[in-house]
Amino acid sequence: MATVVALAGIGWAVGADLRSPADQLAARRPPKPSLVTALVERRKLTSTVTVNGTLTYGSPLPVTLAGTVGVTGATGGGGTGGGGGTPQRVTKAPQTGPIREGDVLMQVNGRPVFVFRGRLPMYRPLVPGTEGDDVRQLQRALRREGVRVPVSGVFDQATVTAVKRWYAKRGYQAQEPDMEARKNLQTYRETVRNRQAELAEARKALEEGLDVQPLKLRLDNARRDLRSAERALREALRQDMTLDQVAKLTSLRQAVRTAEEAVLAAEKELNEAREQNNNTPPPSPTPSGTPSGTPPPPEPPLPTPTPSRSTDTRLLEMKLANARQTLSEARKAVDDHFEQVRDEQDKRLEELRKAVRTAKEAEATAKQSLRRAREVSPLRMKVSNSAAGLADARDMLAEFLKTYGVSVPAGEVVFLPTLPARIDKAEGKPGDTIESKVATVTSSAFAITGSVEAKEAKLLRRNQKATMETLDGTLLPARLTATGEAARVTSEDKKKDTPDTGSVPVLLTPDTAKGLKALVGSSLTVRISVGSTEGEVLSVPVAAVVTSADGRPRVRVALDGDRTREVEVRTGLTADGNVEITPVQAGTVKEGDRVVVSDA
Repeated sequence: MATVVALAGIGWAVGADLRSPADQLAARRPPKPSLVTALVERRKLTSTVTVNGTLTYGSPLPVTLAGTVGVTGATGGGGTGGGGGTPQRVTKAPQTGPIREGDVLMQVNGRPVFVFRGRLPMYRPLVPGTEGDDVRQLQRALRREGVRVPVSGVFDQATVTAVKRWYAKRGYQAQEPDMEARKNLQTYRETVRNRQAELAEARKALEEGLDVQPLKLRLDNARRDLRSAERALREALRQDMTLDQVAKLTSLRQAVRTAEEAVLAAEKELNEAREQNNNTPPPSPTPSGTPSGTPPPPEPPLPTPTPSRSTDTRLLEMKLANARQTLSEARKAVDDHFEQVRDEQDKRLEELRKAVRTAKEAEATAKQSLRRAREVSPLRMKVSNSAAGLADARDMLAEFLKTYGVSVPAGEVVFLPTLPARIDKAEGKPGDTIESKVATVTSSAFAITGSVEAKEAKLLRRNQKATMETLDGTLLPARLTATGEAARVTSEDKKKDTPDTGSVPVLLTPDTAKGLKALVGSSLTVRISVGSTEGEVLSVPVAAVVTSADGRPRVRVALDGDRTREVEVRTGLTADGNVEITPVQAGTVKEGDRVVVSDA
């Protein structure tokens, strides 16, 4: 019995293990899909842009010399170029390390190159008479170094003295003209004197030229005639009457006095006659004694008429009237004479003024004729050529004097915008010929250079906070200084014609310099904070947020089993693959819930 049971068990087991091909295929099917979920967390989100950068010294600046260091004798006090062919050779190269105002950057042909603080670069030699902001900048630098000099902006004698003191203080001699330059100055001055003598001789020959002598005589005569006419006019203006007019006036006034005397005499005679007539007695009466009634005796015959004793005044009255008429005529003659004198004076003055005008016209005509004759004269051409030669000689002398005297050659001073600084790299060694850049200087501050993608660069703003991580994991604070072209730290970087790779340069500045000196040149990872939430917020993976057909974002909250519930949310800051969410209906999503990321 037991044996049967055992055999039956073995047969069952073997039968159970035996499956048909269809059963085996069904057994290999994948399990029923399940949901992939993520936890809803409450935390603070911070969005960053990562930069892989290099730590360097900040504000690198290439240093070049603006011109010749010293002179070679071909010019006066600081020419340009190679100085007549002598090469500009380094005799003491720049040394890496700190550099301060007033230091000697290097030596070229044994001459110093000084470093001063100033924003205006050296661009020309400073020679006596030079004016400008560069001169003023040098004067301020000398004052900072203890050399007394007025800040006038003019390279005057006081500045020359200050420059000589400064060079002597540093163990050098200020640049002065050499023997060849002095000989050149003497040659230029002698040329000017010779041109002056030639011009004077040509002018004298022109003045004495026979071809214009008749015209000169004509001009002299015209000037004499003009002087005579002007003198005659002045005398006429001072003289009221001529001698003849004065004599005639005297005669007329004498006639008036004679007529006045005749009137007085006639009046006197008439008055006497009238007075006599008034005093003559009447005729005697008839004699008495003739008896009345007696007829008168017969009248005797008429006697011969005899003059009456009363004077007849009619003749005297006529005489007085004639005398008065004569006086009136005499007075009128005087008035007529004055009127005639005025008319004659006006006429004479007009004639004299006309004579003056005519003389002036004659003088102007003679002067113009003489000038035209001189212009076309061969001697005139000689004068013109001599004057041009003198002007050229003076210009050459003035141009030479611009570089003559104690000067500061353009290559012997370098102005840097900030000092002290640091020589980061020297471009030459003793014996090398200077061609372009001689050194690179930087500030003592540190900087981090790198680049980001163009789309990330749009999120960056100046002064954004950043965290830089060293190779040993140390975290140090930093700030974003610049992006784009402004972030290119050297002129070489700006001149590079790099292909457009979609990257944008960035420049950051560490907030602290402690411990960074040993890290210069090493790579750093910097994370720039471009945004953060004010505090802890609900966050889910970005993949958990979906946009439904109505365009509104939603999350699917996992329930028991495979059930889910869609919840409408508002999204906020995205950082490190997570996104801030706020449920439209409060409480529908809370910390600890799980949301669907994908369907497995």
